[in-house]
Amino acid sequence: MGWKRLAAVAMVSGLALLTVPATATAVGVKGIGHNASGLQPNATPGSEWHGSYVWQGKHVWCVQYALPAPDSNVGYQEGDELKTKAGKSLAPDIAANISYLLLRYSTTQSPDEAAALAHLLHTWTSVVDGPVRLDTTDPKLLAYDSAFYAARLPQSVMDTVARIKADAEANRGPWKLTATAPKEPLIIGAESTWTTSLLKANDKGVTNAPIAFTLTDAKLADGSTSGTVKTGADGSPAAIKLVATGPKPAIAVTADSPADRPVVHFPIQTENMQRMVTTGGEKKLNAGANTTAKTAPGAVKITKIDSETKKAIPGVALRVTAKDQTKAAKKQDDTDLVGTDGKPLVLQTGPDGTVEVPDLRTPQEICLVEVSAPKGYEEFFDPKAPPSACGTLAAGQTLALELVNKPNTPVVPSTIPAGADGRTPVATASFDTQLRPGLMLAVGGLVLLGAALAGFLVWRRQ
Repeated sequence: MGWKRLAAVAMVSGLALLTVPATATAVGVKGIGHNASGLQPNATPGSEWHGSYVWQGKHVWCVQYALPAPDSNVGYQEGDELKTKAGKSLAPDIAANISYLLLRYSTTQSPDEAAALAHLLHTWTSVVDGPVRLDTTDPKLLAYDSAFYAARLPQSVMDTVARIKADAEANRGPWKLTATAPKEPLIIGAESTWTTSLLKANDKGVTNAPIAFTLTDAKLADGSTSGTVKTGADGSPAAIKLVATGPKPAIAVTADSPADRPVVHFPIQTENMQRMVTTGGEKKLNAGANTTAKTAPGAVKITKIDSETKKAIPGVALRVTAKDQTKAAKKQDDTDLVGTDGKPLVLQTGPDGTVEVPDLRTPQEICLVEVSAPKGYEEFFDPKAPPSACGTLAAGQTLALELVNKPNTPVVPSTIPAGADGRTPVATASFDTQLRPGLMLAVGGLVLLGAALAGFLVWRRQ
């Protein structure tokens, strides 16, 4: 694209164009270009010149074919958009072509390029249209005979005409600048790739185009928050690797583009002189992109142990909640951590007595609440105030919690000692003190029967 050449346009566009005449030079001083080998019928002598003119020491380009060349004694000022000699607006593609060619070639030092540019400018702006004709003797209405001059300019100029016209059609504006943020969720402190592209009117990328950028809530790897990147040699988007530093990372990009339409400058003191164009001009394009970023997710790992043996307790049901021990905790995507029933998720400790909950939003306070007592620990479980453990999750960290259960009080058996000191038990007995109705009747019957027999024996003896 010749960006150094495009940047040099700023020097030419500095014309502004002066309304106060400078020290006079010769009228219609030729700059860079070629003379055609003949003059179009009815044209003003000198119209065979194809190239730039020197006006007050600067190279300029003329439209309004056949009128006298610019006089350095005459001041020029900026006017409206460039139009045809018939006073009509240029077609958008022609205007874009001229704007690009002036931006790209107005500072050329090649006589062939200068002549080719002049030929195209007259071809597009002084076309036959209504009162603008080829057979008039009025220079203000004389159309440019493109075919006549194509046959009388050097072949190298016409070859250049074809080349720079193709260049304009391939690269003309309006250009479109875009910036794109990553689609995936961003993590504060982690690197992500953003892209920016500069597209031509044909939706193809502008090659090697510099694009400046400024960052918000983000930085480059070296800590800077601004810089410049270039599109690829094939016009592919430029990639920028950013590190999010806050919750709302954003990028603003700017680039230069050819103006949509060139601006014409007209003489102040007279209308009987060609108008001038100096450059298609540049316009600043702006674009931006933004997204959101979160702190790195955290995890919680709880271990359930016996208060006396310090051994792990497997199979314990625990409910994962927020700080209030009622609401659900939040996952990294800000949704509630719930089970299929829509209530705070319940998990069970594994064989090692632990359970881990990953991908939790940070920071937040997490609680794990015991749902029911495991077997052997029922005695000290209070369903109104179940055991729980809470803590605050930090970004990218695993919160370790411990929950202790006290086992039931063991049943103490009775023993029958043996030996003099009774230290060695030889048997263990269990005593049942409950009275059973059937057993009582049986015992009563035996007592009555025994009394009857005793009475009978006494009677026999007497």
